[in-house]
Amino acid sequence: MKVNIKKIEGNWTLGYSLDKHTICSTPIGYNEYGHMQFDTERPEAGEALFQLKYRSDFSQVPIIGQQLYDSFGAAFSSSHIVIPMPASKIRAKQPVTEIARDLAGRMGILCIENLLVKTGSTPAMKDIETRDEKVSTLVGAFKVYDVLDKGLFDVLIVDDLFDTGSSLEAATTVLRGYSKIRNIYVATVTRKR
Repeated sequence: MKVNIKKIEGNWTLGYSLDKHTICSTPIGYNEYGHMQFDTERPEAGEALFQLKYRSDFSQVPIIGQQLYDSFGAAFSSSHIVIPMPASKIRAKQPVTEIARDLAGRMGILCIENLLVKTGSTPAMKDIETRDEKVSTLVGAFKVYDVLDKGLFDVLIVDDLFDTGSSLEAATTVLRGYSKIRNIYVATVTRKR
């Protein structure tokens, strides 16, 4: 997979994204239900993620997991645990969780799905004006469960898309309040910009 890696900044220790989510998207007209349709060009990582999330093509999971490992495995080699970013949409099978499991297996570490959980619902982020308000709202929706043994752990949060960084910043803020977490790394498949 050809990628265009970019460092993503936030309150975490270190973070990277594989590539942009889309290259361009051109409106092509309305469908029979009155919804605008688009001709969208995506980089390889963006297309793989699109096929996984919106076409339920779970054969993309090992492709994405391998690329995350190839691109970031060395940078995040001190990680003890992979944490999937809690999903905002309920699905029978969560794409981000599947990617996190795959990556953890490649790294030879645990994927812990019940350490960071989303316990509350939030309003649509587009309806919240400032970034600080978004982070504050999201912090209240996350909870950390004490599931780790004694010690200090470096964790890698895996997410699908980096947009404003509000949800990752909120997750990092909540994880920093857990005394067993030392470094927090972030890896995303795609980014908006």
